[in-house]
Amino acid sequence: MADTQRGAAVDIRSVTKTYGDFTALDDISLRIEAGQFMTFLGPSGSGKTTTLNVIAGFTELTAGEILIGERSVGNLPAHKRNVGVVFQHYALFPHMTVAGNIAYPLKLRRVPKPERARRVAEVLEMVHLTDFSHRYPAELSGGQQQRVALARALVFDPPLLLMDEPLGALDKKLREWLQLEIKRIHRELGTTFVYVTHDQEEALALSDRIAVFNKGRIEQVGSGHDLYERPETLFVGRFIGESTVLSGPHEVRGDETAMQIGDEWVVCPGLPLGDGRQALLVRPEKITLRRTGSDLRPGENRLTGRVSEAIYLGSGVKYEVTLADGTRGVARMTLTEDRLALGDGVDVCWMQQDARLLADDGSSLGEQSGDHG
Repeated sequence: MADTQRGAAVDIRSVTKTYGDFTALDDISLRIEAGQFMTFLGPSGSGKTTTLNVIAGFTELTAGEILIGERSVGNLPAHKRNVGVVFQHYALFPHMTVAGNIAYPLKLRRVPKPERARRVAEVLEMVHLTDFSHRYPAELSGGQQQRVALARALVFDPPLLLMDEPLGALDKKLREWLQLEIKRIHRELGTTFVYVTHDQEEALALSDRIAVFNKGRIEQVGSGHDLYERPETLFVGRFIGESTVLSGPHEVRGDETAMQIGDEWVVCPGLPLGDGRQALLVRPEKITLRRTGSDLRPGENRLTGRVSEAIYLGSGVKYEVTLADGTRGVARMTLTEDRLALGDGVDVCWMQQDARLLADDGSSLGEQSGDHG
């Protein structure tokens, strides 16, 4: 397995997939560069797993085209696409040893025994399972089984590796450790990785770029930093990280927008997006809570509220605040700042430029229904 191996680019061009009257994918297009770690992120039913299955060849297209390494693969069956796949539920052969499971794709490709043994040893070392080669899947932990599944998907040097919620069945500590292992392996190989998850923290930790799915469409593609700091839609802003979302009547004042929240007004950076209802999104680390009646600083917005929850996080405290109009707000503050108690009246303050004005698309954090993820 060459250390300098580069992956294959993937082009998804105007892809649609329907199941009867249900549209699982609605004319999506996306370019994944060679060697990139791309994550498909979204709630259940958003289309991310369907897209992965379309790339793998497990699901037929209704319309559109898929290219892997500049070659159209729409008419190729899954076993001829030379793509590695790792599932959440391992799919190991229980009657085969670890080495046997890993060697299986090479056996199918008629790779000679000496070369099979060399490659199996190489990937076992890569996933830190050299001493487990003669064990059976039932003798391994969940994390070890997942590493075997990863090794099996990589042993034949695929230019593209697809992973569908591969860490979903593991506990938090093991998930975080395996995230680092997957990131290390990606860095060492240079293979193109496409990873499906509904876990925003996992997506932010692993990815070069993230495609956020919603209702069969791609809402936004970008780095984790871009999606968090500059969401283009309210859905993306709500799905990536926590936030306070404000909405109410608005009016344009010069090159700014003023929004009424209950009986109070705040200033929003920029002009309204479209003619419809607007929403203002503020991240929790941008909000400062001060005792009611504090002085307003230049360029600062202020709303009044009361502390409804205080959650100790070790590195700081997360406060939930009920604003005067009933809106839920959230702020993260350091342990060195003034500690607040439940029921305390507070001024909820943030600098005007630290908020994001977006069209109110009516999105919520509730997951969508549907069997096609």
